[in-house]
Amino acid sequence: MQNMVILGATGSIGASTLSVVACNPEQYKVYALVAHTNVEKMLQICIAHQPKIAHMVDSKAATALKAQLPSSLNIEVTTGEDELLALVSAAEVDTVMAAIVGAAGLPSTLAAVKAGKRVLLANKESLVMSGQLFIEAMQHSGAQVLPVDSEHNAIFQCLSERSQLEIGRCDLAGAGVSHILLTGSGGPFLTSDLSLLPAMTPEQACKHPNWSMGRKISVDSATMMNKGLEYIEARWLFNASPEQLKVVIHPQSVIHSMVQYRDGSVLAQLGNPDMRTPIAHCMSFPERITSGVEPLDFFKVGQLSFLEPDFNRFPCLALAIEACKQGQEATTVVNAANEISVQAFLDGKIRFTDIAKINEQSLMNTATHPLNTIEDILALDTQSRRYTLEAISKLN
Repeated sequence: MQNMVILGATGSIGASTLSVVACNPEQYKVYALVAHTNVEKMLQICIAHQPKIAHMVDSKAATALKAQLPSSLNIEVTTGEDELLALVSAAEVDTVMAAIVGAAGLPSTLAAVKAGKRVLLANKESLVMSGQLFIEAMQHSGAQVLPVDSEHNAIFQCLSERSQLEIGRCDLAGAGVSHILLTGSGGPFLTSDLSLLPAMTPEQACKHPNWSMGRKISVDSATMMNKGLEYIEARWLFNASPEQLKVVIHPQSVIHSMVQYRDGSVLAQLGNPDMRTPIAHCMSFPERITSGVEPLDFFKVGQLSFLEPDFNRFPCLALAIEACKQGQEATTVVNAANEISVQAFLDGKIRFTDIAKINEQSLMNTATHPLNTIEDILALDTQSRRYTLEAISKLN
């Protein structure tokens, strides 16, 4: 029986994780649930899964949740940053699902790594912002980090057993790997006329053709910044050089990613586009458990197609790849700028095509310095956000 903490419990990854837990009640117990402000949903899942602890990042939300929870459930409600870091580090905790979206998930995810937990990593920003520090902390504590993102999980499944045990320090060339092939659907605007992109609305950007996701990550898919962030994450997870990483557009989202070997072989992981599959794989690795996902029906799949990314259509992807080549300071700046610019687009303050322009401005104009501590990282993150907000205000 594994005691699990689910960070981001009210989000889509949280819901999928709880679904897998419900399919395997004899193996997993929800020790704690963590959310930001969604009291209504947190109340529902607390009643359904009865964790020992329910943590709300927002203190007012914690007060509201505590007032509504039936006392008979005996669930402790907590709030506060120190309490959260203590929670993921608690001796009773075996596994932490790190699914808080964005930079907000870095402190708690890193705390779980430092505590030597089994960390199911769905918060890609942890590696985008703090790759070197994150990997060093993992190696020092002995934490086991397993990639939940469907693309990275697919790559992980296609690697040798030796490489799977060397996350963060893989010798890809020594294992015969020539390239990691990250697949992406291309999002809702893959075939749209480029002249129409400036007028695209948040509702249009959030209509992903294959996946059901939150609004921020849906916009990132439309710009392919999400694939750029995954490119950076893959660099750290698999100790890959830029020459070993390629992005392939695969509109059907059936092949979740591939690994190309120097003998000419290409191994691919296929499945229906449902996050419960990689979540179940990470929860049970190296075993396999029921995920609740329907098996892939090859007679209904139809055509599988592949395209090379068009950087004129997806400048955010090009920017993220360039930032990865520059280093951790650049990726921290781009990630922070993107969070702000995407929110501004969702709020109707900027156009869809302004996201890439503002992100590029922030990378060019935010002064950087060596990042030796998490405090350094968060300070640069704040600095980039401040510049991005100023750049957005000048557009209006």
